[in-house]
Amino acid sequence: MTSEHIVKSYDDELNRLNRTIVEMGGMAESQLRAAILALTKRDNELAAEIIEEDDKVDELNFQVDQFAVELLALRQPMAEDLRSIVAALKISSDLERIADYAANVAKRVIAMDEHRTVKPASGIPRMASLVQPMIKDVLDAYVARDSEQAIRVWNLDIEVDDMYLSVFREFLTYMMEDPRNITPCTHLLFMAKNIERIGDHVTNIAETVYFLVHGKRMRENRPTIEEGDSVVTTLASRSKLDR
Repeated sequence: MTSEHIVKSYDDELNRLNRTIVEMGGMAESQLRAAILALTKRDNELAAEIIEEDDKVDELNFQVDQFAVELLALRQPMAEDLRSIVAALKISSDLERIADYAANVAKRVIAMDEHRTVKPASGIPRMASLVQPMIKDVLDAYVARDSEQAIRVWNLDIEVDDMYLSVFREFLTYMMEDPRNITPCTHLLFMAKNIERIGDHVTNIAETVYFLVHGKRMRENRPTIEEGDSVVTTLASRSKLDR
């Protein structure tokens, strides 16, 4: 009977860890959604609220770290249980960074307050509309221990990267056309980069889910992008048009 109680207690602790991860993910997703709403509505009050909310995600991340250390020390887990705890630590860190990037978007919204609205700002919500469901889907994969869904989410990141490069080129063109656009477009470029980085952290989580299920890392190499390449491409294209 005592043995059954210990097993149930241990399962409850692991479930608590999972619930905290899901709570963090929900908060991070909500913060990104709210940050984009603040951008489209130019709502500085909402942006300020998002920045303040980031502390709550940080606190949950700290709780995961503390609780995971306790489990490792007291339970001495092995095999799948050990992977579950290690995965929770890694995913918690990625979610904390996702929330940080959402808060960074909100900070840029406030910084843009004195600048005129820039037409290409619509590209930012388009990027976010692709990344937001990726956060939810990868968390669903984590809860269900579904490596196939994790791989599907992982593969979507290339679309985020492609969209980021498109937005990047668009902003550069807009800045070259009118120097008055340089400051607001710079803020928007940072927002776009933050969202692209959120996509990268989502793929990190997908890779962790794969490791959790299979006990080995994914072998595929994720393609990387370089803004410098985009600058060269954009300037070269413009040079051809000017001839």
